Amino acid sequence: MSDLRQAFPASRETELSRVLCITNRHLVADGASLAEAAAGSAGGRELADGAAEKGALPAGTEDWTPFLRRMALVVRARPRAVVLREKDLSPDAYERLAREVLTLCRAAGVPCLLHTHAALALRLGAAGLHLPLALLRELPPAQRQRFALLGASCHSVEDVRAAERLGCSYVTLGHIYATGGKPGLPPGGRDFLRRACAAARIPVYAIGGITPARLAEVCADGAAGACVMSGLMRGSDWIPGIEKIC
Repeated sequence: MSDLRQAFPASRETELSRVLCITNRHLVADGASLAEAAAGSAGGRELADGAAEKGALPAGTEDWTPFLRRMALVVRARPRAVVLREKDLSPDAYERLAREVLTLCRAAGVPCLLHTHAALALRLGAAGLHLPLALLRELPPAQRQRFALLGASCHSVEDVRAAERLGCSYVTLGHIYATGGKPGLPPGGRDFLRRACAAARIPVYAIGGITPARLAEVCADGAAGACVMSGLMRGSDWIPGIEKIC
């Protein structure tokens, strides 16, 4: 089983070549669902009904256009990989979105890993699979071995060691810095990251509160790179000028 750096070496070394993009379509500024628009105004209701009548979208489903437009620009900037998280989608909706994102990633030469949906990742030929550690433990060994890239979300040094034993090619570790995604939960901090990286034999990607300035810090602490969600789903800290294009 390959690790993320060996399997997909960056074609050119940039900040983003050390970044795993973790998706969250809800963070894309104008990515509201048509159902939400319909609930808010009569005009929104007409928009949703009109789209359904034209066959563009089933009534009440999300318009993924803003998210996919954003993702097209993100993959053009060449992160090391994309992890399609989107855990709140139904299996059918996740598959539809996965097909769209896989097409974008393949065109840009960026590996795309699916999250949670192991059978779907194999069926669609995704670059790999990312799982919470609890779900990784439930995945049969024979199925784990079918993935060239297998990652797990870890929150302790013990988690990292367990993920290694289960055959992971990389792990994410966090949260390292304070982040709005974990309100009230203290961050692990850089000492925590150093201990985990020292104990690991596979690449560790820091997650939580990562900014361009902090990427250098976590790499100095032994991380192979970092995971970025909100910074790539909105704003222009990581890709200057992206807001003007979107």
